[in-house]
Amino acid sequence: MKNRICDLFNIQYPIIQAGMIWCSGWELAAAVSKSGGLGILGAGSMYPDVLRDQVQKVKKATSQPFAVNLPLLYPQIEDHLEIIEQEGVPIVFTSAGNPAKYTARLKAMGITVVHVVSNVKFALKAEAAGVDALVAEGFEAGGHNGREETTTLCLIPMVSDAVKIPVIAAGGIADGRAMLAAFALGAEAVQVGSRFVASEESSAHPAFKQVVVAAGEGATVLTLKQLTPVRMIRNPFYEKVAAAELSGADANTLNELLGRGRAKKGMFEGDLEAGELEIGQVAAAIYDVKPAADILHSMWAEFLVAKKRLADL
Repeated sequence: MKNRICDLFNIQYPIIQAGMIWCSGWELAAAVSKSGGLGILGAGSMYPDVLRDQVQKVKKATSQPFAVNLPLLYPQIEDHLEIIEQEGVPIVFTSAGNPAKYTARLKAMGITVVHVVSNVKFALKAEAAGVDALVAEGFEAGGHNGREETTTLCLIPMVSDAVKIPVIAAGGIADGRAMLAAFALGAEAVQVGSRFVASEESSAHPAFKQVVVAAGEGATVLTLKQLTPVRMIRNPFYEKVAAAELSGADANTLNELLGRGRAKKGMFEGDLEAGELEIGQVAAAIYDVKPAADILHSMWAEFLVAKKRLADL
């Protein structure tokens, strides 16, 4: 396919694997990039030396383009930026912070910059900061989310109408039908997270992958809105959070309950009781763990079938 996103990233398919903490290691990123999409390393869960090692492993595994997802609030961001420059990372997806602070610096390194937004206001600010493209992520998505709770169906056309740069749709997209719907709304690519969590190459713990596959409707909930809203699977840890919020707990109390390393405990170490299990609503439509290449190619085939079906109407 040829469009602005495929040209920008030099990829065959407009399918981007999300840079998810604890789930997006080098094996997944390399598998997606080798299959014609864009694989992303989730730097938010990596110390600087780990990030360097992961980047080098991706480069060794594939000559195709890949990216690093860089949360701008990460405490060691300067170390990460140095590694990204030294290792020649071609594309960076920024999130969780003000893109005006680092976009010019990244572009001066010759890096393509994409920023993740959850509303039109931040989309316009990111465009003004000079980013090359946007990920517009709806409230259905897993992990950290926008406070407005705007769904992908509403967000994508609003952002696409507001900006001139290409838009990548994220949130609730796990098959080719949803991909086609995102294109109809104005997106030029999709970013897929939850479906790739349940891939063979994902660095998520096998127990977490099985919880994702077993999740049904209503299994996830957006919570911790007093801190940073996050969508997670209902489990004993979530029940503690819900009880605390119901009793009127303030942000400090919730922070103490959350503690440190809660997401790592759940998604990477497989503690299904005390861990934070971040995943999107679309987990209810994921039924198996498959190779990343099969996921990508199935999405593209489904996209073409759905496109033809609509054209035949």
